[in-house]
Amino acid sequence: MAAAESHHSRRPMEKSLKSAEYARLITLLVATRHKAGIRQHALAKKLRKPQSFVAKYEGGERRLDVVEFIAIVEALEADPLKLLRRFMREKPTSSSKAIVAASRARQ
Repeated sequence: MAAAESHHSRRPMEKSLKSAEYARLITLLVATRHKAGIRQHALAKKLRKPQSFVAKYEGGERRLDVVEFIAIVEALEADPLKLLRRFMREKPTSSSKAIVAASRARQ
């Protein structure tokens, strides 16, 4: 029961699509795409997806799962583990908070 009790003592998780942490992850993916010099359309073509797929996850309208994250990062010719480690090391920034605020204002 101790494990169950500790689970309930945590604060509830914020919906990931609206969280500052998720916005920070997307900011990192967008920066990785820009660094690779790849446009949304070219990335979508590599992924065999419509350009709207990239636009929607970058715009905060669509949530990515871990398999999609890996496919996107590999299409950008980056290392998914290194990118995830970087995400885990870095602290939230005011820009990721601003993205979340802007996303919420649109709704």
